Amino acid sequence: MIPVSTTRPARTHARVLRADVRVALDGATDTVTLHGPVSSLVLRPVRGALRTVLDRLGGEPLPDDELYEGFTPAERVRAAALVERASQLLAHSVLSGDEAPLRRELVRLEQTARDAGYEPAPVDTDAAVRLSRFAFCRSRDGVLVLESPLVKFRAVLADRGARELTAALGQPVAAGRAGEGTGLGPQESLDVLAHLIGAGFAEAAGPDGTFASDTEPKLRQWDFHDLLFHSRVRSGRYDGIFGAVYPYQGEIEPRPAVKPVPPGEAVDLYRPLRRDIDARDPSLTAAIETRRSHRTYGERELTAEELGEFLYRVQRVRVHHTPGADSPGADEVISRPYPSGGSLYELELYVTVLRCAGLAPGIYHYDSYGHRLVLVNDAEVDRRSLLNVASRSVGFDVRPDVLITVTSRFQRMAWKYRAMAYATTLRHTGVLYQTMYLVATAMGLAPCGLGNGDADMSARVLGLDYLEESSVGDFLLGTPGQDPAIAGDPGPEWHMVNSPEWSLPGEASFAP
Repeated sequence: MIPVSTTRPARTHARVLRADVRVALDGATDTVTLHGPVSSLVLRPVRGALRTVLDRLGGEPLPDDELYEGFTPAERVRAAALVERASQLLAHSVLSGDEAPLRRELVRLEQTARDAGYEPAPVDTDAAVRLSRFAFCRSRDGVLVLESPLVKFRAVLADRGARELTAALGQPVAAGRAGEGTGLGPQESLDVLAHLIGAGFAEAAGPDGTFASDTEPKLRQWDFHDLLFHSRVRSGRYDGIFGAVYPYQGEIEPRPAVKPVPPGEAVDLYRPLRRDIDARDPSLTAAIETRRSHRTYGERELTAEELGEFLYRVQRVRVHHTPGADSPGADEVISRPYPSGGSLYELELYVTVLRCAGLAPGIYHYDSYGHRLVLVNDAEVDRRSLLNVASRSVGFDVRPDVLITVTSRFQRMAWKYRAMAYATTLRHTGVLYQTMYLVATAMGLAPCGLGNGDADMSARVLGLDYLEESSVGDFLLGTPGQDPAIAGDPGPEWHMVNSPEWSLPGEASFAP
């Protein structure tokens, strides 16, 4: 809770029900239910002063002296306890210095986490102030809001003067001058700054003139987008709807479980027999312990049979479930060899063949249902463009036999999940990488997952809509060569730890 002081800011600090809270009253039982965006609160019995304070909270923002006006000391205590219980469903408002009815709401602060709290900060008029480098503005429900992954509140910039003051904080400015030209009075500007700085949206420079978000070691090592992503894809810090809530059901048709096969020449692939694989594969532990990333490749070409086996073991559709009359509303799902949230399997593979015995160079889509490669682009310049991006990711000119581009059909996930769809896609990409690594290692091939790619360029080359399906991963595959990074003695800087006899670099190979 924001403490209420006896200084002037107490008259400009008010409380009000959030705009997204719905009040339901059961007069027969004196029960009031406050329905918030992600939680609800049931209050009973609510009568007399408690009913009055709820009615007042549902109107204009009121300072405490007006919120509890006319209450006896005992009624005020009970009303304050109710307000405390409902704190997550209330907003804290910063008001102008005018008397009602001329008083304006300047900023409204809404909790986005249950444990949120702050105190308005004292502001030195000569101190340099600035928005935190993690703060950002966006339009939400038709109003401009200020948010930050560091702050467990959302600041609704209700007044034009507050919006202009926030814009002025885009660069360092003396606190006493920040509100010039905004229409806010000097004290009003300082009141708003006290709340923005106290909450963490803005910051005052230290004695050396620097700002904490630029110099504090932990914060310096967070990129803005990384910290924002981290704060939004796990529950607890943000009050948005989260999880498998089917937000577009009945409004938008879901994407099919199996991507329609694109037009183009199709090549049937080799289908391995399980008994043959069982007879020659190493153990799971051996594959895990000898897994390496290979960035140079052998003289022998990868074969179409090897590529067919690899794709079959990694990405083929094993089962397809289509809901029938007995399961209305169920999801259409498939199964592949790796796990996927909700069995949605939004990832697709595109194979750029550079050197493969029995298969012409080209860029192919892997039809995981029919176990075929479908040619989508035969331009050599586009193959080279994809390979150049892969080389930049590795740090030198790489020559794999094939480059596998992993794409996501984003709406396949977003139709079911809110706030976690893209994060789950990245988790799936990691799971798929590990599956590809282990299968390639078991087959005696040379795998390497890449950490970067060009989603715009690959969308163009693959003929995809960037917002509908674009790349989220890239993977090199070839035959093993003599890679100096992993062969022989690892060198004096490497110290083998915990059972080094399990796996030494270059010690084991499991070629079929």
